[in-house]
Amino acid sequence: MTILVTGGAGFIGANFVRDWLCEDRGPVVVLDKLTYAGNLGNLAEFLEDPRLVFAQGDICAADLVARLLEEHAPRAVVHFAAESHVDRSIDSAADFIRTNVEGTHCLLSGALNHWRTLSPVAAREFRFVHVSTDEVYGTLEPDDPPFRETNPYRPNSPYSASKAAADHLARAWFQTHGLPVLTTNCSNNYGPYQFPEKLIPLVVRNAIRGQALPIYGDGRNVRDWIYVSDHCAGVRRVLEAGRPGEVYNLGGGQEKTNIEVVHAICAHLDAVSPRPDGKSYAEQISFVKDRPGHDRRYAIDSTKALRELGWRPGESFDAGVRKTVDWYLDHLPWVERIESGDYREWVKRQYEDLHL
Repeated sequence: MTILVTGGAGFIGANFVRDWLCEDRGPVVVLDKLTYAGNLGNLAEFLEDPRLVFAQGDICAADLVARLLEEHAPRAVVHFAAESHVDRSIDSAADFIRTNVEGTHCLLSGALNHWRTLSPVAAREFRFVHVSTDEVYGTLEPDDPPFRETNPYRPNSPYSASKAAADHLARAWFQTHGLPVLTTNCSNNYGPYQFPEKLIPLVVRNAIRGQALPIYGDGRNVRDWIYVSDHCAGVRRVLEAGRPGEVYNLGGGQEKTNIEVVHAICAHLDAVSPRPDGKSYAEQISFVKDRPGHDRRYAIDSTKALRELGWRPGESFDAGVRKTVDWYLDHLPWVERIESGDYREWVKRQYEDLHL
């Protein structure tokens, strides 16, 4: 009953693996390249667990993918591995094309070859779950209804374009070859173990250090936020009960502007870890020049997942963001350990010269 999880040492993948093992759902093989955002410390307490096998490697390495599939004969592949930060994709898209497009192609091809060797029963039960993003749908106007699975693809960043390409490959491998592929498109994740280039951990990190809290443009870009454990539960339900060939949107149903998110973080920090001078962390907010092609609003309609799978998110944003801030406050050494010199230089290039 083994599953293969790609990107299992990254933010969402590690949370998925941790939840899976905590619920004793079976053995897991994790394939992760351990790039800047992948961290074995995310799985530290399970590294000696016989249910976990870790393989460091690239999803573009066809021989490695084939060997893992042959040796461990997983009943499913859950594909989280991706380059995912929009700003980095604008700076340089090559890694996004390689990992998100070429890597997904390599996994689909390897899974297809493996699937064709299975017995009829095992082949019927095999699944390939491709985890994607709502950003493939583009942007919404303020009064537009949330994204549904039938929305056309209109990606606006190199990142979202690379994920859209991967989604199309996943669909093609089902339509052409019959590989039992399912795709999920999720909203903005937050929670423990997120690399501090993303908004929420970046704001917590900078606030505690007395640094500026950078917000793009006017701060009124809207995102639909989902707590990472809710997202992982949705992926599990898709794996368990989803129909091959289908797409399932997994959203938190919690639309917030970026400035609302930052104020919520500051308010909780003011309560649990006040500044020495007694002032609010909100005074550290600093608006910076907007990034190119910045989508104005995302929102997800998860009706299909509720109707077909009985899944819905359980964590409110207010409670989830407090839990997340508390986790980062309790794990500041974790943040220090994972911040490489390259990351610090990237933050400097990205934000310090953009203040309005």
